Amino acid sequence: MSRLGIPQLALVALVGVSGSGKSTFAARHFRATEVISSDHCRGLVSDDPNDQSATKDAFDVLHYIAGKRLAAGRLTVVDATNVQREGRAQLVALAREHDVLPVAIVLDMPEGLCLRRNAERPDRDFGAHVLRRQRADLHKSLRHLEKEGFRRVHVLRSPEEVAETVLVREPLLNDRRADTGPFDVIGDVHGCRAELEQLLAELGYLVERDAEGRPVGAAHPRGRRALFVGDLVDRGPDTPGVLRLVMGMVAAGTAMCVCGNHEQKLVRALRGKKVTVAHGLAESLAQLSAESAEFRKLAEQFCYDLVSHYVLDGGKLVVAHAGLPERFQGRASGRVRSFALYGESTGETDEYGLPVRYPWANDYRGAAAVVYGHTPVLDAEWVNNTICLDTGCVFGGRLTALRYPERELVSVAAQQVWYEPVRPLQPVNPVRPDDELNLTDVLGKRVVETAEHGRITVRAENAAAALEVMSRFAIEPGSLLYLPPTMAPTATSQRADVLEHPEEAFAGYLAAGVREVICEEKHMGSRAVLLVRRDGGAVHTRTGRAFFDQRLTDQVLARLQAAISAAGLWSELATDWLLLDAELLPWSAKAEPLIREQYAAVGAAASAALPAALDMLRAAADRGVDVTDLLQRNESRANNADAFRAAYRRYCWPTDGLRGMRVAPFQVLASEGRTYHDRPHSWHLDLLNRLSTADPEFVATTDNLLVDTGNPDSVAAGVRWWSELTEDGGEGMVVKPMANLVRGKRGVVQPGVKVRGREYLRIIYGPDYTEPANLDRLRKRNLGTKRSLALREYMLGIEGLRRLTSGEPLWRVHECVFAVLALESEPVDPRL
Repeated sequence: MSRLGIPQLALVALVGVSGSGKSTFAARHFRATEVISSDHCRGLVSDDPNDQSATKDAFDVLHYIAGKRLAAGRLTVVDATNVQREGRAQLVALAREHDVLPVAIVLDMPEGLCLRRNAERPDRDFGAHVLRRQRADLHKSLRHLEKEGFRRVHVLRSPEEVAETVLVREPLLNDRRADTGPFDVIGDVHGCRAELEQLLAELGYLVERDAEGRPVGAAHPRGRRALFVGDLVDRGPDTPGVLRLVMGMVAAGTAMCVCGNHEQKLVRALRGKKVTVAHGLAESLAQLSAESAEFRKLAEQFCYDLVSHYVLDGGKLVVAHAGLPERFQGRASGRVRSFALYGESTGETDEYGLPVRYPWANDYRGAAAVVYGHTPVLDAEWVNNTICLDTGCVFGGRLTALRYPERELVSVAAQQVWYEPVRPLQPVNPVRPDDELNLTDVLGKRVVETAEHGRITVRAENAAAALEVMSRFAIEPGSLLYLPPTMAPTATSQRADVLEHPEEAFAGYLAAGVREVICEEKHMGSRAVLLVRRDGGAVHTRTGRAFFDQRLTDQVLARLQAAISAAGLWSELATDWLLLDAELLPWSAKAEPLIREQYAAVGAAASAALPAALDMLRAAADRGVDVTDLLQRNESRANNADAFRAAYRRYCWPTDGLRGMRVAPFQVLASEGRTYHDRPHSWHLDLLNRLSTADPEFVATTDNLLVDTGNPDSVAAGVRWWSELTEDGGEGMVVKPMANLVRGKRGVVQPGVKVRGREYLRIIYGPDYTEPANLDRLRKRNLGTKRSLALREYMLGIEGLRRLTSGEPLWRVHECVFAVLALESEPVDPRL
C-alpha cells in the first residue's frame, strides 16, 4: 500500500490523458464537493460535457469556482487532463493568488489501457491520435512539474499502483489549532540570554543546565509552554546561549518558535550565501565561530526548519514574527512567509534610512489575536486585537512576554544597552482615533464574532437598510453603545380565548432546564436606552434615534444623575457612567403621532361607521328583514372597536416636559470596566429600586414575581399574577431566567419571552382579532424566525458591551450595535 501525502489546504491538479482514470480516482479519494470537473463545467455552459467548443467558457467557470473554494479555505481538486503547461500555469497562479500549495497527482497509465477505456465509452469518439498527442504533452511535462511551481508531485504509473494508493491529508506545519496552550509568548530576544533567563524565571519556568552550567532547556511546572516570535539571534551578547536554551526547550516540547528575519539571514550566511553582514549579524557569526562545528550545524538546521507562523487554539491565536493579516493566516506561500518575516513596507524610508512599515494592525479586523515582534516599540499595547512584543531589550529596553489566554504582560528590564539602535524606540504605530468609524467596517455582508454565541452573519441588504437609518437618524456614535434586542413571544396558546398564556412560557423554560424564572411587569411605554454620565449622556430609542430634543434630554439626565447620586451607585459600582435598559412612560410621550395617525384613526372610523350601520340593520330588522347574523357580527365589531379604543387609551396621558413622564429601568447593562449579564435579575431590580426610592415621582419600579417552573403551585401563582395584570387591559409580563444569561443543552437559553394580555393584543392585531376564526388563523403564526432573531440580537448586545467595557475602540463596539439594527431588517412579522 502506497501512502501519498497532500496538504489539508491545497489546490490538487489531477494530470492524465483521457481514459487514465482521473474521475474514478477523484471519486474514490475526495468528496464530491471538493472536485471540479472540466467535463461538468462544459455541461454547465453548453448542456454537453463533451462540447469542446465550450472549453474556454468551461474553464472560466472552473477557475471561478476553484477560486471561491480556495478563498474559503477549502481543499480543491481540478479534474481535467492538465497535460499542457499553459493550463497548469493558470492553476499554479490560482494557488499562489490564494496562498495555498499546488499539488500534482499524475496518472501516467499505459496507452493501450487508455485507448481501451475510451473505446468503451460512446461519448468519447475522438481518434487515437488525440490520445497520443495528450501523452506526448504529458511526458514532455513530467520532469518540469516542480519547476512549474507544484510543491508536491505524485506519479502513478499502473492500475495496480493506483489501486494500492491511500491519500493522507496532512495539516500544514503552521496549523496548530488543536494546541490550546496555555502559552507564554516571548518577544524578540536578539542574543540577550541573561534577560531571557530572568524572564523565564519571572514566568515560573525552571531552567535546566548542563555540566558546564549553560542553560540547555526550561520547563514550567504547570505545563505552560513558551512561544518565541523569532529574532532570537544577532546584536546581543550571547546568541549561542539563547539558541542553546531555546533549541533545548523546543526539542523537549516545552517551547515553540517561529522564524524571524534574522534567523533567515543567519542561515544564508552559515550556508555561504552572499549576504550583507550588518544589523548585528557580525556579532552572531563571531560568537558562533567559538562554538563547535556540530553546534553550528544544529543551530543552522534549527533556524532553517522554523515555520513562518502558527495558528493556535482553534484559530483564536496567531503568532508571526512581523504579524499577519487575516487573509494570510493558516496559508502557505512565499508571499505569506515574506510578510510573516518582514512585514510590508510603504516603499519609503524614514529620516534614519530605515524602511517605513505599513501599519497593517490599524486595519486588522480578524477574530484571531495576532502576537508579533520585529519592529521595536516603547510599550506593548493592544491595537485591534494585535500586539507587538518587541520592546527593544537589546537596545536597552525590556524583554516582554504575553501570558495567553490571560492576556497579561510580563517584562524584565535590559541589563544594559547591548546594541545602539539606529532609530530610537518609538511608541506603537499611531492608530486611528478610538471614536473614528469607517464605512467599510459595516458595509456589505458581515460576520460578527461573539464570545458567547460564535459567528453571527449580517446580510448585505440588511446592512444597507441599517446604514440608511444610522446615517440619517441615529444619535452621535460615541453615545450609541447598545441597542436592545427584539423580544420573543411565548409559544402560542391553544386555549380558546387567548393567543398567549404564561403556562407556555413556564413549560418552555422547564423543558430547557430552567427552574427559576422571574416574571417582570411589562410597562406599556417605549423602550429606551439610558446612558447616564456624571456630566451628560444620551437617551435613545431601540433604533438609535434621540428620544427628545436636547433640552428635554438634559432634564431627564439631570433627574437620573441626581437619583444615582442619592442612591450611592457611582461609588458602589466605581464608575462615572451607567448604561441602563428601560421603558419610558407613557407610550404617548414618544408614540403620539403613531397613536393619532394609526390607532386613533381606526377607532374614529369605527365610531363613525359602525353606529350608523347598526341603526340601519336594526331598522331593517324592525321591518321584518332577517339580518340576524349580520346584525350580530356588526354588534360584535362595535364592541371590539370600543375595546380597541380603551386598550390604547390606557397607555396615553398628557405630559408637559417631565411632568407626567416616568422612566422604569429594569436592567443595568454596563458601567465602567464591567458588564452585568452575569448578575441575577433580582440584583438588577433591587439596585434600580433604589433609584425609585431616591426619586419616586420620576423613576418607576418594576413589579415582579419569582416562579419555580417545576412547581405546579408556583406556576399557578404566576398565572394568577399575569391575569391580575392583564384583566383591566395591562400589557402583560416578561418571563426571564432568574440567573440572566443561561446555557442549556442546545446553547444559550432564550433570555426572555413576553406574555401579552388579551386586550393589549387587540392593539397589535386589530379590534377583531379575538373573533374565533381570526384566533384560529393567528395560532398558525411562525415564531421560529422571531425567536432566532431575538437570541442573535441579544448576543450581539452582550458582545458589544463586552468590547465596550474591555476598552476596545469604538468601531469594535459599533460593529455590534450596527449589526443589531441591521438584523431588524430581516423579514419578520413585526406584530410578533
